[in-house]
Amino acid sequence: MADIDNKDQAEIDPADMEDVEEVEEEETGEDENSKARQLTVQMMQNPQILAALQERLDGLNGSPSGYIESLPKVVKRRVNALKNLQVKCAHIEAKFYEEVHELERKYAALYQPLFDKRSDIVKAAYEPTDEECEWKADEEEELTDEMKEKAKLEEEKKDEEKEDPKGIPEFWLTVFKNVDLLSDMLQEHDEPILKHLQDIKVKFSDPGEPMSFTLEFHFEPNDFFTNTVLTKTYKMRSEPDESDPFSFDGPEIMCCTGCTIEWTKGKNVTLKTIKKKQKHKGRGTVRTVTKTVPNDSFFNFFTPPEVPENGELDEDSEAVLAADFEIGHFIRERIVPRAVLYFTGEAIEDDDDDYDEEGEEADDEEGEEEADEENDPDYEPKKDAAPPAECKQQ
Repeated sequence: MADIDNKDQAEIDPADMEDVEEVEEEETGEDENSKARQLTVQMMQNPQILAALQERLDGLNGSPSGYIESLPKVVKRRVNALKNLQVKCAHIEAKFYEEVHELERKYAALYQPLFDKRSDIVKAAYEPTDEECEWKADEEEELTDEMKEKAKLEEEKKDEEKEDPKGIPEFWLTVFKNVDLLSDMLQEHDEPILKHLQDIKVKFSDPGEPMSFTLEFHFEPNDFFTNTVLTKTYKMRSEPDESDPFSFDGPEIMCCTGCTIEWTKGKNVTLKTIKKKQKHKGRGTVRTVTKTVPNDSFFNFFTPPEVPENGELDEDSEAVLAADFEIGHFIRERIVPRAVLYFTGEAIEDDDDDYDEEGEEADDEEGEEEADEENDPDYEPKKDAAPPAECKQQ
């Protein structure tokens, strides 16, 4: 380690250490721990020091030392014993996640009455009381009495001009449109159907059954299909894979099954009819052929690719299933529990706050550099440069 430290220091310009040295001189009267902390802060703010450290760490990370191969056979036997202990740990971890699943099932039963009441309010089966509708705004959002009275009069005027709507119109459609992950799936022809969506529920597998969860989409009677509930079930592997036990990192979705949608004639938005003209090779006559082909639609969500018994999928199917699993997990973990916050957009803001904007700034800077290069009359692109990879939208 001494050699490494000396090399790192040698790579750093002495001028970059001036600030650090000044701190040492100013803080001579403080205890050693305080000096060390301030030195560390100063060093971590120096980009060249950070770059040198990162380069050193990059060189060390993921580089097998070869030590294991050099061990005597008797020591390797003991390492195998440790690996067997690790496998037992993985099985204990699986039991832990089984109990977590039991807790999820228990608390799902406690949440459900609240979700049922939410559903009743949305579909106008229940009108909440004045007390239930009272919401205390944040201090910064509180209005003066004059502004409140003005807002109240404006609302009353609007209510007089239009019919009193029932429940909360287009609640779930608005949720879908507010969430990028879901809005990317929506097509214009899906929206009239999703206006009839009244609730989404999560049902967990019963005790003793393989771990799974089912998403239930409840619809009011409509002109598009006769189903009242559309379902999507996700089956999970909750135990380590015997062929690769060390890869176990908790339950993972292995496959999913949808349901058959009983479409009303002429209303199936997952299919479209196209007309093609065909020319006869010999006679030269032209005929028009009508053909039914798949159509982009949110409702393709209920017909996912089937996973063969051997588990092998082509790249396109793997990509579709990976996106499907992400969507199913997101609906279960975020959309159903916090639907009203996605309806109002508040949850979107919270999600955005979880992301660091530095990456976007870096992208912007990179884009500006590229633009400068293109505008530079002396700039010549490299002839051997590879074309940018295309992203396929699933």
